[in-house]
Amino acid sequence: MAARWRRLVLPLALAAALPLARLGPVAAAQAPTPPAAPARHVDRDLLMSDVGTLGAAAFEGRSTGTPGGLRARQWIVEQFRNVGLQPAQTGGYLQPFTATARDLRAILPGGRPFRSTHAGANVVGRLPGRDPDGGIIAVTAHYDHLGVRDGVVYPGADDNASGIAVLLAAARYFGRNSARHGLVFAALDAEELGLRGARALLGSAWFPRDRVVLNVNLDMVSRNDRNELYAAGPYHSPWQTPILLDVQGRAAVRLLFGHDRPESRSRGLDDWTHSSDHAAFHEARIPFVYFGVEDHPDYHKPTDTADRIDPRFFGDAADTIVEALRTFDARLP
Repeated sequence: MAARWRRLVLPLALAAALPLARLGPVAAAQAPTPPAAPARHVDRDLLMSDVGTLGAAAFEGRSTGTPGGLRARQWIVEQFRNVGLQPAQTGGYLQPFTATARDLRAILPGGRPFRSTHAGANVVGRLPGRDPDGGIIAVTAHYDHLGVRDGVVYPGADDNASGIAVLLAAARYFGRNSARHGLVFAALDAEELGLRGARALLGSAWFPRDRVVLNVNLDMVSRNDRNELYAAGPYHSPWQTPILLDVQGRAAVRLLFGHDRPESRSRGLDDWTHSSDHAAFHEARIPFVYFGVEDHPDYHKPTDTADRIDPRFFGDAADTIVEALRTFDARLP
């Protein structure tokens, strides 16, 4: 996730000026206690295998346009094909685009402007829905990460191999159990460069953005010591709240609401509305639900490795996300 880095680093000068009461711990609004027998939809061994593969050294941190990023891209194409997803466009699964990014070091004293160009590509597949007039649910997760820096690989297991692994698990589930809505599964590139892949997807002529009724974005969903998973988005679309409360009744993780409102109304929780690829959908006035965990000590570090993921929490989170997709599919107008 790109924006959390900016959120942690750039606002530090402003934080000192905030009242101390706004920096203390805050209790988020939450749903009832999880049940004893939650829904199970995901092959947990395969889930861990997928996150381990994308987080392996062979993919070199999956930076956009690098050999490791290209290998990750091709691996995802093979998974889409094996799952049985249809290419979302006549040209196949890949949506190439060019991402131009400004080196953030240029903002430091003495820094010089530096712009770099990267050859990115989204991997996009689809499953038709039972109702041809039912609209589309777009499921997104970015596969790029930070790559190799000063000779050190940044594996990005939680950020965001985990989101891709759950996206694939959801695609496998709905490949076996057809949805009412059409489903688009988009593995997005260049999120770490400023949500470039999401903006390319929404700006493409072949993507039916006027038919998208919901974006479900997955970014960092595999690690939390408190068994908590945030669902951000209901603040902007309050109709989502009863649906997510219903999902909590079949979930083994605690779904928390928050991280989706202006700071003045956040009760101390920072706003994730613009922190990942769902921001592009929000800007296009498409409702979103973003599933993610709060930052952990390995965020954006070389230690974000698959062996630090708790398989139990990750499996429970994946099951909860698939259950949420099932419930939105059934209850959306």
